[in-house]
Amino acid sequence: MKVGRRKILLFGSAAALRFFLFFAFPRLPDLLTGRAEISTPVTSFKRLQEGLFLYTHNVSPYDGGVFYQAPLFLPLFALIPPAVFGAVTAILYILVDLVCADAVIRVAEAGVARSSRLFSSPRKDIKWDSLAAGAGYLFNPFTIATCLARPTSVLSNCAVLCAIASAVDRKPAKSMVALGLAAYFSLYPALLLPPMILLCYDQSVETKSTFPSSAFRLSTFFFGSVAWFMAISYLLTGQSWEFLRSTYGVHLLLPDLTPNVGLWWYFFIEMFDSFREFFLGVFWLHLMGYVGGLCLRLRKQPLFVLTTLIGIFAIFQPYPSIADASLYFSLIPLYSHIFPLMRYTFFAIATVLYATLLGPAFYYLWIYAGSGNANFFYAITLVWSLGLSIIVGECLFAVLRDEWEVERPEMRGKEVRRI
Repeated sequence: MKVGRRKILLFGSAAALRFFLFFAFPRLPDLLTGRAEISTPVTSFKRLQEGLFLYTHNVSPYDGGVFYQAPLFLPLFALIPPAVFGAVTAILYILVDLVCADAVIRVAEAGVARSSRLFSSPRKDIKWDSLAAGAGYLFNPFTIATCLARPTSVLSNCAVLCAIASAVDRKPAKSMVALGLAAYFSLYPALLLPPMILLCYDQSVETKSTFPSSAFRLSTFFFGSVAWFMAISYLLTGQSWEFLRSTYGVHLLLPDLTPNVGLWWYFFIEMFDSFREFFLGVFWLHLMGYVGGLCLRLRKQPLFVLTTLIGIFAIFQPYPSIADASLYFSLIPLYSHIFPLMRYTFFAIATVLYATLLGPAFYYLWIYAGSGNANFFYAITLVWSLGLSIIVGECLFAVLRDEWEVERPEMRGKEVRRI
């Protein structure tokens, strides 16, 4: 069977599965939309609908303190007739998932994860088929649940994957515009700019170009695209910058402490107001501190820096969800050559599955049954974060071990210990 036919079969099967779940179980999307594990205050589809209602009735959607999403979503979804709103949004999100899978396949086919300009793994012959990587994204239960719940984080993740795919395809300008769109939708992708510039530079065919000039040019594309989206938003909101505080200030200031799978909400519920600004700064500095260190230590593998940062953001950003974890899981198969070097794979997978199965139960005990409290749900989110941290740490250890064996080939296959 040719690759083209296999790809059509893969995409058709994934789309058919999503169509079946959307239309055979019409109450399932509404059920998932309200889940704290999938929808956050800054990505919720229900909140988007509320903002859209206000927007179509000539009322500012940012007045009520409910809508925290980018203004460009409003005219996009306002084009959909109310009579077919559910069906059209279902088709839209299915198509977005297919675009994401295509981006993952393109990155896998490029082979940058195994061999790049500055580094070539001694295990580069160990690889998954590119369609297997795409299938890993399309049939991931987290991805399917996210598609059914229709949070706007799906669109942000799509922009991030398209930016990475464009970078490995040697289309740096397109990559920067896509990353700018992702940063416009959700603030944290802006932190991916340094490793994305490194990836675009390494993949660039302009060998005579120096890094400073390339970095400046790529940064100009990125900030120019963000400024363009901001200008459009300014016009859409009646020539007002009010949306900035609601769209991006909510990430920085954390005014909405709705429970989610992250670490911030419970901490700041218990926080005294006098310490709030200090710890907001500490948490954000902690999140940003990984960017410089990883870019310096793993300069030879900027794609892995991007992958690791996406995993870290899935743990430590203010409003994470399983959509962020699914984005990270979609990139891990690109590094199948380092799987033999990982040591605690079973423990990590078991921890994530444990939290996945017990998370909804603990949330039910707290919110609906009344037989628990916030500690129940926060405890299981800590287990979830622990599982993701183990996976991120294991991948990082395996890549560093892979690099070390290139420098010390005589140590290949021998046991080492971290001190």
